[in-house]
Amino acid sequence: MLQPVRIIAVSVAAVALTGSVYATTSVSASPGGSAAPHARIARPTVDADAVAAPAKVKAQGCAYTEVKPISKWVGLPVFDAAKAAKPYTARLRTTQGTIKFEALTDKAPCTTYSFRFLAERGFFDRTHCHRSTTQRIFVLQCGDPTGTGSGAPGYQFPDENLAGATYPAGTVAMANAGPDTNGSQFFFTWKDTKLSPAYTPFGRVTEGLDVLRRIGEAGNDEQNNPGDGYPSRYTEFHRVQIGRG
Repeated sequence: MLQPVRIIAVSVAAVALTGSVYATTSVSASPGGSAAPHARIARPTVDADAVAAPAKVKAQGCAYTEVKPISKWVGLPVFDAAKAAKPYTARLRTTQGTIKFEALTDKAPCTTYSFRFLAERGFFDRTHCHRSTTQRIFVLQCGDPTGTGSGAPGYQFPDENLAGATYPAGTVAMANAGPDTNGSQFFFTWKDTKLSPAYTPFGRVTEGLDVLRRIGEAGNDEQNNPGDGYPSRYTEFHRVQIGRG
């Protein structure tokens, strides 16, 4: 079973992952408003309308394995090496402004293929970023359709591009719940951040770093720890569009 995804800082130089639920409260917010905690988070339920899918698809080293929970089912990727090799950019139109990044298709083909697959099927549209950190690590975490930190697309896949991985400002990387548990959740670094090389870097922000900094500098509700909680500046993806590189 895919565990809830979380990154927690334990030192300036490294982070550790925990299988615990991201937070003990869920939140409500409106664009431009402050987040306010309310009811306790419930684990997402499996989509009753999810269609049957093969347990695993393998091609040229990529493996997408069906797992529970399924928070929003749009299918299981079937890897296409020719399509995966094509450069692309992702344009994320948000309530706070547009963010654009270049996908590192040559360094993380399985990850970038999965992101494209989900984006082209509207998986990220009308979802919001659920975590902001402002101390020791500088991260905006997104990609969970439940907005709780526990959501998943119904499949997971292995890590890539970790050898010598660093996380300067403008990095786009996968959040996870341990080795080889990538799903849909990802994060942006809005300032240079020191992390252990355990999170697949798969993109580089080319537009909108100022947007990310504005979101990060607005702070959070600190419901997890000081400097770690739900973003004070509500950030929802109106639409995530894939374009040519």
